Amino acid sequence: MSKGKGRLVVLSGPSGTGKGTVLARLMELHPGFVFSVSATTRAPRAGEVDGVSYHFVSRDRFDEMIRQDEFLEYAEYVGEYYGTPVSPISAYTDEGRYVLLDIEVLGAKQVMAKVPDAVTIFIVPPDMAELERRLRGRGTDSEEKIRARLVKAQAELEEKAHFDHVVVNDQVQRVTEEILKIINNCS
Repeated sequence: MSKGKGRLVVLSGPSGTGKGTVLARLMELHPGFVFSVSATTRAPRAGEVDGVSYHFVSRDRFDEMIRQDEFLEYAEYVGEYYGTPVSPISAYTDEGRYVLLDIEVLGAKQVMAKVPDAVTIFIVPPDMAELERRLRGRGTDSEEKIRARLVKAQAELEEKAHFDHVVVNDQVQRVTEEILKIINNCS
């Protein structure tokens, strides 16, 4: 990575494609990367930590953050709100750091409009059957929520052409290496 100004790297794709797993591996391999912690109104999943995994906030607090223009992007996703606080991102990129965002597709499109030099990477599952297996394997969502995520995923997959790069998450190590190559080539 270069020592100049850092970059914003957007990882997006349907729920269940393994964005979080890939992100964790990228962070292990490259300590210079910084993860932008999003805010959400959804409840924490097992093992998630407030301020590390997400900033878990009430709907009222999220609405206040919108009114205060505290988000780079925000969107509703399957009944919950998610957003990227803007304040830490500029500080990190000014330090020459690469900031990784794990955001849904509508949020990614907002970022593309506001930060045109962001590196955008769309992560897709090998196929829909694998995506459904991953969503069910979490054991965190109701049948109704799983169905909603699968319907949403079909629509989101149509958006992949708007991203700089599309990668298939068929094996975490391989896709992590591919993303590192993409980021290095964009430096």
